[in-house]
Amino acid sequence: QGQLKIAPAAMAARCRLAARFHHIHGTNIRLDASHTQATRVESFANGLCFSQEPLAPGQIFLVEIEEKELGWCGHLRVGLTARDPQSLEVVPEYSLPDLVNMGDTWVFAITRNHNRVVVEGEEVQARGRPWEPFLLIQRVRIPRDTLVGRSRPSRYSHILDDLYKMNVLPATARRSRIGVLYAPQPDGTADMHIIINGEDMGPSARGLPTTRPLYAVIDVFASTKSVRVIPVDYGFPSLQTLCRLVIQKHIVHRLAIDGLDLPPLLKSFCQHE
Repeated sequence: QGQLKIAPAAMAARCRLAARFHHIHGTNIRLDASHTQATRVESFANGLCFSQEPLAPGQIFLVEIEEKELGWCGHLRVGLTARDPQSLEVVPEYSLPDLVNMGDTWVFAITRNHNRVVVEGEEVQARGRPWEPFLLIQRVRIPRDTLVGRSRPSRYSHILDDLYKMNVLPATARRSRIGVLYAPQPDGTADMHIIINGEDMGPSARGLPTTRPLYAVIDVFASTKSVRVIPVDYGFPSLQTLCRLVIQKHIVHRLAIDGLDLPPLLKSFCQHE
């Protein structure tokens, strides 16, 4: 667990550098110029993506669902792999079962009732209150504001935003934010955690190796059409985020931001990011 003692500034810098998709990906995936948006351009498969860099202990790889596509069964799949994407001769068509069957890979389909591995005698901890500013996973502390999806500005955006914060909307809804990280354990292995809109789903896999680099796996599968990587700031919230929190306390919904005497860039951040 000592491996989790990473300075917030160092973690923030590492997260921003790693908040991109790897140039190795499925044949139906198209990345934007920044490698932060992945879109499946046809069919329902061959949508595998990986993080650009291996994750550090406690480092979350977070994506937001940007587009959905009707007519397909199945949703986003997320996990970790100890396989270097560049070592793959061919990127598998599916994460489940193809990539998982290659070994050293742990992937789950995102659903409301998520898979969770519970050790005998272990108590399942109740989720933290949604208004708590940080999500705590063992010794990892992540600002919850970044982890929670936000609706597009509209007449009902304040209601939708509360639903995202409570994590009661479908996990695979547009604007939902899904993250994956691993937390080292005293026995030298690690637990994999999947986070949905600021809520820790608990250990979904145990016994992961910490002696090998672990890459995030994002499978843009079936009804999930496009996802975007969300950079996460560890430690203290940014000045932009603090300004947004103050503004939110004094307005009913985000449409009211248009009438405030604020710089255009700050207005845009408060309304859309």
